[in-house]
Amino acid sequence: MVSSHLLFSVFATIATGEASALSTPPVRRVLHERLDALPHRWSLHRRADPDTTLPLSIALKQANIHLLDDYLLDIADPQSPNYGKWWTPSRVANTFRPSAQSQDAVRSWLTADGIDAARVQMSNDHSYMLVNVSVAEAERLLAAEYYVYQHEDGSEEIGCHHGYHLPEHVREHVDLVAPTLVLETAKLEEHGNHKRSLAWDAWPHRPHREPKLPKNWRPTHHASECDKAATIECFRELYNFYPNLRATHRNSIGIMEPLKDKLNTDDLEIFLDAFNPDAACNVPVFFDIDHGMQPPNFTDTNPLHIAQADLHFQLVMGLLGEKQDVTMYQIGGGGSPNFLLDALDGSYCAVEGDDDRAVDGPLLVQKQCGGTPAANVISISFNFGGERAPQSYMERQCMEYGKLSMMGVTFLYESGNNGVESDAGLCLADNGTAISGPGAFAPNFPSTCPYVTAVGATQVAPGKSVYDPEIATMSFGSGGGFSNVFLRPRFQHRHVEEYLKRLGDRVDPKLFNSSGRGIPDVSANGFPTVSVVDGEFTLVTGNGTRASTAIFAAILTAVNDARLWHGKSPVGWINPAIYSNLFAGAFNDITVGSNPGCGTDGFPALRGWDPVTGLGTPNFRRLVERWLILP
Repeated sequence: MVSSHLLFSVFATIATGEASALSTPPVRRVLHERLDALPHRWSLHRRADPDTTLPLSIALKQANIHLLDDYLLDIADPQSPNYGKWWTPSRVANTFRPSAQSQDAVRSWLTADGIDAARVQMSNDHSYMLVNVSVAEAERLLAAEYYVYQHEDGSEEIGCHHGYHLPEHVREHVDLVAPTLVLETAKLEEHGNHKRSLAWDAWPHRPHREPKLPKNWRPTHHASECDKAATIECFRELYNFYPNLRATHRNSIGIMEPLKDKLNTDDLEIFLDAFNPDAACNVPVFFDIDHGMQPPNFTDTNPLHIAQADLHFQLVMGLLGEKQDVTMYQIGGGGSPNFLLDALDGSYCAVEGDDDRAVDGPLLVQKQCGGTPAANVISISFNFGGERAPQSYMERQCMEYGKLSMMGVTFLYESGNNGVESDAGLCLADNGTAISGPGAFAPNFPSTCPYVTAVGATQVAPGKSVYDPEIATMSFGSGGGFSNVFLRPRFQHRHVEEYLKRLGDRVDPKLFNSSGRGIPDVSANGFPTVSVVDGEFTLVTGNGTRASTAIFAAILTAVNDARLWHGKSPVGWINPAIYSNLFAGAFNDITVGSNPGCGTDGFPALRGWDPVTGLGTPNFRRLVERWLILP
């Protein structure tokens, strides 16, 4: 993974008084992290009160993490004899547990700098150290200056965007320290019924009131007029999706929803009664994570609260039917997927410190650490509105997706709905600062993490049918581009190089990082999608990659069903497989359209993989054939 840590050093004398200063030699320190500029809409307000308490979290370097790609490719590359031999959770935890040397180095540094050993707590797997310190102590430990930053809306956050330093001998043992870098968040001020967080800001295009279908509109069991109203029957015909599910008792699929997105089960019943009557009485299996909401509330009728979750579950359950259980992971706090990762993998969950409250949002209940079963396929319609979190945070979270993928879990993420702009409507200035208006392209994290599968959106062309090739969405740009944080993985190399050759000089090369991880990987129909919201049939027209991600998740779940029925393992991390020669022809290539943004036309969809629709849309029968060839 790309590292932008700047390597210069400062010298600091670690002392609590004049006598100590005379007896303690200087400690050479190096800059560990910094931000080159303040995030969009933030300004430096005042120095932080030196007596303010900070829950300082130190994430230790994980052992063998540099081998993560090798471990994954050994079990996910279709040419490997070990394909599909996913690891157990204990083997993953033991392999990546930080070394005793790292633990000792950090603890010795803290105690040498005056932090009593009794104050230091450890996570269950010894991956994190947590110590409550004053701002004054944190500034001394990190050779940093803490400030209070103010957002345009008046909210505030403590941070040190100029950077923080670690002793040179300690730096190699630490991934990141939090709270440190200021983010586009705040954890100090209330905003309505929620506290601001980057996770909350990550939903910049909140659901608007989508247009209702005419009162005389009636669902049909034919794939007709799918360019005007895409239904379950349209998706079946488009993607040859007529599965015979036979291993549902061993299979699983989950959908993550932030707390603010509620499911209305009355809407779900109306939708299923229209498109898959046998499943009309089904409701999701519910897992409350970090909120304490038991039993679930499925009765909210506010369209702004229910439109997204209604869409996701109606599509997945409508496509899969009554036999397959579907899990709902309802996430508290700021709705960050980091809380889901905590709940799925106890080894990722620190005492308090793996999550950055400024990024993820505050919690009002005891954090859930492990114990939540991971579904084989997890669909997540979420992004950070760009790659706006600190790089170390994104890298650490991305590694966790990789570790969970080693256990056979598939993570699907929407690529975004704002073309080459971030979903926050931002581009990048020459210095990397997020700006409104023309600039370099800004893809969305976590879809840029190579260990998740990013899903873009397509549509049936106006006046065309499901038997004609689809095109990239026209009313909004399907999110796509190249990461500025994560390098292009080797399994993508051939496809991306072919695209860049075909692209030529049609897009200014200074606007994107051609060596970065390309997104999306795949796509599916995302416009205009029929859903039921507050009892009425409605067209979803503006957040299409959320629909396409749910559709692809349902299709992949049916692929898993076929593999499980034949005694094989779930597909797990699919990216190396779908880019391989074995899967040539398994996707419907999309060659018409683009994803405009940042004052440009964005990228064009071209033959083969492209950063608009990826490899294309799925052909279910061909996908099953190819995955059943694999062991």
